[in-house]
Amino acid sequence: MTAPDSTHPYASPPAPDGVHYRACNLCEAICGLKITVQGGRVTDVRGDPDDPLSRGHICPKGTALPDLHADPDRLKTPMRRVGDSWEPMEWDAALDYVAAQLQAVREQHGADAVATFQGNPSVHNSGTLLSAGAFLKALGSRSRYTATSIDQLPHHFAGAEMFGHPLMLPIPDVDRTDFFLMMGANPLASNGSIMTAPGIRDRLKAIRARGGRVVLLDPRRTESAEYATDFHHIRPGTDALFLLALLNEVFASGLERTAHLGGVMTGLDALKAAAAPFTPEAVEARTGVSASVTRELARAFASAPRAAAYGRIGLSIQEFGGLCQWLVNALNAVTGHVDTEGGAMFPSPAFDLLAGAKAGATHHGRHHTRVRGLPEFDGELPNVALAEEILTPGDGQIRALITVAGNPVLSVPDGQALDRALSGLDFMVSIDPYLNETTRHAHVILPPAFGLEVPHYDVIFHHFAVRNTARYSQPVFPIRPDQRFDYQIFDGLVQRLSGRALATPEQRLGAGLAHGRSGLTLDDLKANPHGVDLGPLQPCLPGRLLTATGELHLAPAPMLADLPRLQATLDQTPEPLVLIGRRQLRSNNSWMHNTPRLMRGPDRCTVQLNPADAQGLEHGQTILIRSRVGEITAPLEITDTVMPGVACLPHGFGHARGGTRLSTAAQHAGASLNDLTDPARIDALTGNAAVNGTPITVHATEQVGESAAD
Repeated sequence: MTAPDSTHPYASPPAPDGVHYRACNLCEAICGLKITVQGGRVTDVRGDPDDPLSRGHICPKGTALPDLHADPDRLKTPMRRVGDSWEPMEWDAALDYVAAQLQAVREQHGADAVATFQGNPSVHNSGTLLSAGAFLKALGSRSRYTATSIDQLPHHFAGAEMFGHPLMLPIPDVDRTDFFLMMGANPLASNGSIMTAPGIRDRLKAIRARGGRVVLLDPRRTESAEYATDFHHIRPGTDALFLLALLNEVFASGLERTAHLGGVMTGLDALKAAAAPFTPEAVEARTGVSASVTRELARAFASAPRAAAYGRIGLSIQEFGGLCQWLVNALNAVTGHVDTEGGAMFPSPAFDLLAGAKAGATHHGRHHTRVRGLPEFDGELPNVALAEEILTPGDGQIRALITVAGNPVLSVPDGQALDRALSGLDFMVSIDPYLNETTRHAHVILPPAFGLEVPHYDVIFHHFAVRNTARYSQPVFPIRPDQRFDYQIFDGLVQRLSGRALATPEQRLGAGLAHGRSGLTLDDLKANPHGVDLGPLQPCLPGRLLTATGELHLAPAPMLADLPRLQATLDQTPEPLVLIGRRQLRSNNSWMHNTPRLMRGPDRCTVQLNPADAQGLEHGQTILIRSRVGEITAPLEITDTVMPGVACLPHGFGHARGGTRLSTAAQHAGASLNDLTDPARIDALTGNAAVNGTPITVHATEQVGESAAD
């Protein structure tokens, strides 16, 4: 494999002094950035006011891109673990060695003995997104795991069952709605999340300025609640009950509106029957939301000319995540708020991954995990099964693992068990720029170039955006001769495993644009560094439906079959104290904790408790938190923002494990939420991890630290 040179399609000259424009690819908001370079280094980063989607918005993560580029802990050349130390390798030697080790495991134990785990950043880099699939195909293994089954699988399950494809996800048309109902979402911290909406603060303020309502339900009064007209606490794990009660009231009041899609919607009578037992009075004791509030919200939502319901991570990461996302879509559909202006609509991306999709395809249940028999979805297995599939002997046992831009030790349930499992693998390779809590177990680390060094197009997030735009980002900095782009790493492995060579991401992107409806070419995008505005979301049904019948299914059979499991919870006594996660603006899962400017200030890894649950404890005191699978300690923050019976801890921390190379993160180690979460708790419908609602107990320790408010 030759070093990049001036003729290489992804090589770039030294960054010239002046202003560069590109999209931030650290989170789903894909904000446009204006980057000033002087003397070969970045001197200023601010939002691009001419970006048609983000309109000048920027969050603290975007300003940290230059820090990531210059991070001294970042790896740039292959590393091989030798005992407790690491030695550098040449690229060709590293790729030869990795391919030989993977091939040896395949030959001895079968292809499924080699597993893969792709983390969240995989979809934030078009080089990985457009190249990793060919690598997976060359491996030939069905043991595929990703971050999807941590926090968003229920969205895709509902999209496939209702609309015919996992990427058929209705997105709130927030810029034109007058009633925005949010559940389990904190867009002020996430800038959207399966709703690419940079600058959401201004978008929510605009709803209120035009006389609209912003309603938020959550176990915690989040940052987003400040911009809501109505806020209500709701008990974790009861959102599906509340959504059914809303539907019950809509039907009881005769407020359903299905005329605009009546000819292509099926299952209305079945949905009515499903909602019938769940009256607002029947669920109020379990949800904590009064029947009067539920009735008023149902009637107001159904009567609003332009309204959209949106449920995000809090709905997905619970034991009824699949039902929640189905019911959000169903509420929008039966009230006339699907595929209509100001409702829940479908973007039309210039690079459209649905362009070649076949109607009526099967997306789940084609094979299952070996130990628990959990079903695959879209070719992926639930990540709650990864540790047990490594630790349990027998045919099909996972013996080798490839991780790509992921840190599952800190992100999947019972991270301690996975930590132990990884230490016993026959071989592990990580395609990752950091030596972190997961990659420390690798035998070889292959670090790709990233951030300001790579060209980028947001293949996925234009499918979730609140406005149709397109933007291609050119590299700001060149890579060194001893660095490699992610697609070069995948290409090198594919050639060694199968003898085939990959198309470059630019070639694939150009072909994808040619098959889209926008008429844009890659040259068009390069000529428009601020991006191209393709306009607001437009109605597209029934033409975009991909179900076998070409209809929108309001009452899919798997969802109806799961309702008795939900109904049984009405008679259950809630756990005294359960744990939920917390999203933070200056964090991005686990891997942004090594950036000094983002970690300034007081300790953010605190456990929040309502005063009613903190009797005998002191604000700032370090307390012990126990679950069925583990225990941690964390500073206590007593606050009425969380409702009684709920504890709240941010995810992604836990950087005290040895053997890493994350100097800043180690100084702000915190505790890992996923040392408490339980892999036995899943959404039985989808296989998604149920990391919210974990039963816990809290205990005083003798250690008393400084106040979390200091």
